[in-house]
Amino acid sequence: MEDLNILEKRKRAKKRVDELKGFYIHLLVYLIINTFIIVVIFMSQADKETFTLHWYNFSTAIFWGLGLLIHAMVTFRLNPFFGKSWEDRMIQKYMEEDRKESERFK
Repeated sequence: MEDLNILEKRKRAKKRVDELKGFYIHLLVYLIINTFIIVVIFMSQADKETFTLHWYNFSTAIFWGLGLLIHAMVTFRLNPFFGKSWEDRMIQKYMEEDRKESERFK
């Protein structure tokens, strides 16, 4: 039984390491590709008299960055809306409702 428990823990740990590795690879690719795009944009503007940047020059970085943010939230289990304190409050609320409901039938 103990061996099964250790194997299950190892399996969960391996899954967690794979999630982290996947996120860090995603982050690295994001940084490399977007650095390349920004360098190309700046180099294409270098020969012009007036240097202008538009929001759409950075749209790939912005939208991909939002996807990367979501990936980070999933990987690091960050949930600003349903955090631990929210869970605790909801558990207390439902426990109190159950207590009141059970008292009603006494």
